Amino acid sequence: MKKVKIVAVTLLLILGILSGCSGTAQEKTSGTPNGKIRIGVIYQNLQNEYIVGLQDSIRKYAKASGVDLIESDGEGKAENQINQVENLINQQVDAIILNPADKNGSAPVVEQAAAAKIPIITVLAVVSNEEKATAHVGSDDVEAGKIEMKHVAELLSGKGTIAIIHGPNGNSAEVNRTEGNKEVLKDYPNIKVAAEQTANWSREEALALTENWLQSQKLDAIVAQNDEMALGAIKALSAAGKLKDTKVIGIDGIPDAFNSIQSGDLTATVFQDVDSQGKMAVEVAQKAAKGEKVTKENMVPFQLVKKDNLDKFKNK
Repeated sequence: MKKVKIVAVTLLLILGILSGCSGTAQEKTSGTPNGKIRIGVIYQNLQNEYIVGLQDSIRKYAKASGVDLIESDGEGKAENQINQVENLINQQVDAIILNPADKNGSAPVVEQAAAAKIPIITVLAVVSNEEKATAHVGSDDVEAGKIEMKHVAELLSGKGTIAIIHGPNGNSAEVNRTEGNKEVLKDYPNIKVAAEQTANWSREEALALTENWLQSQKLDAIVAQNDEMALGAIKALSAAGKLKDTKVIGIDGIPDAFNSIQSGDLTATVFQDVDSQGKMAVEVAQKAAKGEKVTKENMVPFQLVKKDNLDKFKNK
């Protein structure tokens, strides 16, 4: 009788262990009930047209690849992104794409994902602990800053008075584009920076900022670190009747910027290929989710866009 009981208990234990192992394996291999990979995406701020373009690209390529997305909008605040990554970790996503709002403030997002052993891919901007991220997808913002300032310097024949409209202070794109701007200015001592201030990537803030500047000074050029702010500056210049006297350049290559170049208002932009960035982010996140080896740095080059080469970029 004792032997029968021992055998029965042993069988139950074995079945329990096998059942537990089976459950664990299923958790690791199926992000969703249908077995699809689930990727969490945390955007910087969906009030920004370029970030909306990034979302469109990520959605398009995720759908084509059969990937399920869980998306969140940080609304420009690092603290929102920190809360959002906790939610994604609780949902046991297979990978995370982070578009950081702030270089330092968004760094805990990477820490949390790494601690949860979830691959995390930063896109467009970087964080201060970038070495802990699985990979990065973006473009060289220092180079973008150099390209736009070099073009302005050439247009002004190396002398004049300019203003710089910065992105959000502390955002890695702002930091790096400023570095690129200032690196070029070292070679042009006769270009004076009369004013520089952040407009937080915002068209409306850049409009108000430029209106204030125009009350006290004449500007030969305005160098804006994204197109939204460049377009805000153009609106202020136009209202003041000074657009013909001031060159304006931006970065990103959003549709509104292309239209403004076509109409002769915006002087130029530095094109950032958002479609390629979104596609690459999805591809890298998928590979990482599957445990495959990924390239740490995945960069898409910037390109200067003017009226004479606009047609090459309009349908990208």
